[in-house]
Amino acid sequence: MSAVEPMPAAKFKLPPALAGSIFAVLAAFVVGAALIAAVGVNPITAYSALFEAALGSRNGLAETLLRTVPLALCGLGIALAFRAGVFNVGAEGQLFLGGTAAAAVGVAGAGLPGYLLLPAMGLSAMIAGALWSGLAAWLKLRFRADELITTIMLNYVAIHLVGFLLHGPLRDPNAALAQTARLTADARLPVLLSGTRLHAGILIVVIAVILAHLFLWKRTNGFRLRVVGLNPRAALNAGMNVRGTILFGFLICGALAGLAGFAEVSGVQRRMIENLSPGFGYTAIIVALLGQTNPFGVLAAAFLFAALQIGATTMESAAGVPGTLTTVIQGLVVLFLLGRPALAMLRDRLFGGGAR
Repeated sequence: MSAVEPMPAAKFKLPPALAGSIFAVLAAFVVGAALIAAVGVNPITAYSALFEAALGSRNGLAETLLRTVPLALCGLGIALAFRAGVFNVGAEGQLFLGGTAAAAVGVAGAGLPGYLLLPAMGLSAMIAGALWSGLAAWLKLRFRADELITTIMLNYVAIHLVGFLLHGPLRDPNAALAQTARLTADARLPVLLSGTRLHAGILIVVIAVILAHLFLWKRTNGFRLRVVGLNPRAALNAGMNVRGTILFGFLICGALAGLAGFAEVSGVQRRMIENLSPGFGYTAIIVALLGQTNPFGVLAAAFLFAALQIGATTMESAAGVPGTLTTVIQGLVVLFLLGRPALAMLRDRLFGGGAR
């Protein structure tokens, strides 16, 4: 009877991309701790205050999830655009236009039941965002205009256009500020957790992440999107519709950013205001990069950045650390992400292993 050779134990190993993101975040926190210590504050005390505020209570966790919604939706759209080889950084303007369209439909449709009004608001927001993003797509495909420039410039145009609408035709005549009329109860996303502001937008995020994952990895169109993003020339030689795929990358990014605007208007502000976003569309670029353009990675990165932003105020009041330090930490994450190859070499030298 021959002896059965034991099977080698399965060795768990993080995917290199995920390991790189985790390492970049940890490195950013270590450098951030050094900066906190430099101003005379214990980093452990500061970080404890930050995460206690963001995750240590029911309301804190709800606020973190609430902030996750726009970051995840915009980040998901940017990630899909990146996958198509499109560097669309216009999510901020697309979010503003999406929110404006949702508010306009919500005010005009007052009296309709919620099961009709809310989908109409969401759909109008997605169309507005997609059309605005489609303008940048047309400039790229027709004139070969660099989308990095056009989408940034279109952000400013969109925000000023929204300002004009809020000061003009969409302004609530009974309000002193430039804003639309308040939405009716049927035009508001339902609150999921009583006593908090957490609304059903977080469910939209979960559904969008799952659909994006299935699209990218289980559908032919998702495969085409990835191939075009990796090598458009090869995709063209293989008979793929490269221009159509690029156009789709623009449109889906705008649609998801517009949906983020809808969630902010319907779930948080309950009307359209001039300062709808403190820069969600820009932070979402970092979210998409940190998440490695993977839908579930984007969701995790959005949650992390939401926690940082929610906890920043408490860190400032409880530990005396400037809240803007969280912005520095976010910038450090980008810096370390860009320097991942060097970090990987350093990690391999310190701990051994890794790719050779």
